[in-house]
Amino acid sequence: MTSILVVDDEKAFLDSVKRVLRLEGYEQVTTVADPRKVQGLLDASEFDVALLDINMPHMDGLEILASIKERSPQVACIMLTANESIPAVVQAVKLGAYDYLAKPLRPDQLLQCIERALSHKHLADTLILRSSSAVAGSLEDQPAFAGIVTRDANMTRLMHEAALHAASRIPVLVSGETGVGKELLARAVHLASSKARGPFVAVNMLSISPTLFESEFFGHVRGAFTGANGDREGYLSQAKGGTLFLDEIGDLSMDIQGKLLRILQEGEYTPVGSTKPRKADLRFVAATNQDLMKLVEARRFRKDLLYRLLFAHLTIPPLRDRRGDIALLAARFIENSDHPRVKLSEQAEAVLEAHDWPGNVRELKGVVEAACNLAQKGVIRPEHLRMAGADRVEQPASGPGRETSMETLASVEKRHILSVYQALDKNKTQTAHVLGIGLQTLHRKLKAYGIR
Repeated sequence: MTSILVVDDEKAFLDSVKRVLRLEGYEQVTTVADPRKVQGLLDASEFDVALLDINMPHMDGLEILASIKERSPQVACIMLTANESIPAVVQAVKLGAYDYLAKPLRPDQLLQCIERALSHKHLADTLILRSSSAVAGSLEDQPAFAGIVTRDANMTRLMHEAALHAASRIPVLVSGETGVGKELLARAVHLASSKARGPFVAVNMLSISPTLFESEFFGHVRGAFTGANGDREGYLSQAKGGTLFLDEIGDLSMDIQGKLLRILQEGEYTPVGSTKPRKADLRFVAATNQDLMKLVEARRFRKDLLYRLLFAHLTIPPLRDRRGDIALLAARFIENSDHPRVKLSEQAEAVLEAHDWPGNVRELKGVVEAACNLAQKGVIRPEHLRMAGADRVEQPASGPGRETSMETLASVEKRHILSVYQALDKNKTQTAHVLGIGLQTLHRKLKAYGIR
């Protein structure tokens, strides 16, 4: 049975909320007017959901939230606020709050929020139960994730979480740096969902003009405006029964964000020029390479839209944080290239693993595919790798009797020192030890290479 805790210093408000919840069938509702009594309740009882007023005397809601998350992190906390203070709401989310509601509350708004919180809690609890075996076990829907190559523990857990969210209908937000594979994960979520038989429609939100948003998304009927000579399907209709992938959602104008929020909340839309609303029968997956929380603080992203997307948030780690995947990915890219029989030398593999990959998987793919074209002898060597910003040695043109590369001893030494230095995450002490030289010698050489 669901247990709900409500903390607010207004007794009339507590009575009202308790009455609404009881009428909806929630029997275990505990109300507290004095926030100082919450600590004792947490020791004696377990709760599924907690409603916490942010502004209270003696102890504010943020302090109670921090205490609850420290003792029982699985409790879904919903913050209550009368003034919608952005800094307070942002701080609450950082502390682990699930959502927030602005007073005065509408009964339907309160009940929907609690329903979503319980659904999210169920997914989180399931994920925790599976997390211990997530790396060793196989994904339930392996074909959906077959395109994602990894042996990284964090990536594997992320894919398990993605599979769990795919089974629900809530919108999914995929974040991560440019090139980490956000659309690839979005397609996996689509293929693992009940919408897999439907279309996957990808839209780059940067290409959508604010003045054309409704026509592009909702579609229009004949005669809706000058030049509308026939009916036109919008993206929502094109993705019917499937998934609509909204890429670069962090770059939307505030006006478009408001229109998108209404679609997510109401689940309906009306084509331009029509009077008949249509049901949005599709799954939303959004992606961004920006920190949406910082955009909210800067008033460039709507906080109400952010909280509609944070229910299922998947953050893909950058490639530099999962270096064990680099060789696996390189092998996959070689296999899918125009030269699948090319081999990657150990020296070249070491160079790849030492690079920081600011462009992530997309950059690695381009470097490996280009190296396959240059590896005329069938083996990719360090000189075939063309990483942006990386130090490389230009080879002289080959000719009769000139099969060996010609480098100065100094350039070979520099390349080797920098390769070891990068591979050891720029730890100078360990680098000097591996190279068998003194620390002062290493400092001197790095300084000569322009590294301080």
